[in-house]
Amino acid sequence: MFNVAIIGAGTMGGVHAGHYDALPDSRVMAVLDIRLEAAERLAESYSASAYDNMEKMLAEEDIDIVSITTPTPYHKKCVLTAAAAGKHIFCEKPIAMTVEDGLEMTEACRKAGVAFMVGHVLRYFPEYAAAKAMIDKGAVGKVGMVRTSRGGSFPQASGDWYADKSKSGGLVLDMIIHDFDWLRWSLGDVIRVYAKGLVEKAGEHKDYALVTLRFANGAIAHVEGTWMRPDGFKTCLEVAGDKGLITFNNDDSAPIKLAFTGSGGAGNAVAVPNSPLAEEDDPYRLEIADFLKAIKSEEEPPISGEDAVEALKISLAVLESISTGQPVEVLR
Repeated sequence: MFNVAIIGAGTMGGVHAGHYDALPDSRVMAVLDIRLEAAERLAESYSASAYDNMEKMLAEEDIDIVSITTPTPYHKKCVLTAAAAGKHIFCEKPIAMTVEDGLEMTEACRKAGVAFMVGHVLRYFPEYAAAKAMIDKGAVGKVGMVRTSRGGSFPQASGDWYADKSKSGGLVLDMIIHDFDWLRWSLGDVIRVYAKGLVEKAGEHKDYALVTLRFANGAIAHVEGTWMRPDGFKTCLEVAGDKGLITFNNDDSAPIKLAFTGSGGAGNAVAVPNSPLAEEDDPYRLEIADFLKAIKSEEEPPISGEDAVEALKISLAVLESISTGQPVEVLR
């Protein structure tokens, strides 16, 4: 049984706590937040202890895993403190605000011999996992173009920290980094980006970005992100290859479709059925279950610190391109 400490008692802290508590191999033993009353509220649901000081918590509690769901600027300190204490670490994305910090965090965990996984949960959403599997099997042939879109209204959080772009990085660093990670996982390394966006121009509670990615294998991706939709959160995906087209739109009743290119140029759409998610199939639960499995088997977690740093590099190149108006090579 793994004893878990939740660091950050906001929305994602509650999500993590619920899934750790529901899984048979883990239990929530402590909750930490700089707002002690918030930690107490979440801890009460799991008969856990509440803290506002991480060093005190680690000294007093028998903790195996630290799950970090704080705002991004606090990730580094929490990871380094937990690694120094020999605790396994799950950290929400983005890993950090800078590549240097992400690399330092990853190396600290490696030296300490603790498991380290970053929550790029899009890999666990069934439509995106299915699309990745189709790509790997060559269902659409050689992929030439991918288009993704994601977004909703501006996120609300404690202290309105998303509105401070120096802390959140706007939607590029906080939201469409999910798409960047999934695209790199599916298609390989990104070598160059070009982007337009409103991160430096929009008002406090608005953001939008349109990004072009060029991959080492020659494929191109167009990624759209918005925090300006009043009608709910929307996602869609297209993957075009020389043999067919994968499409997904969360407004559709059939979550994902595969159309094969015929000799006459027309294709037949075949729905890949995905029923509404049962609790045990929740993507956040699946990623945490995989993390626990990696610890038990002493294997590398499926989404490593190195993976997270690569997604961060793409995001930072996109922010640079938005700022300069120029194409930017992704740091290698």
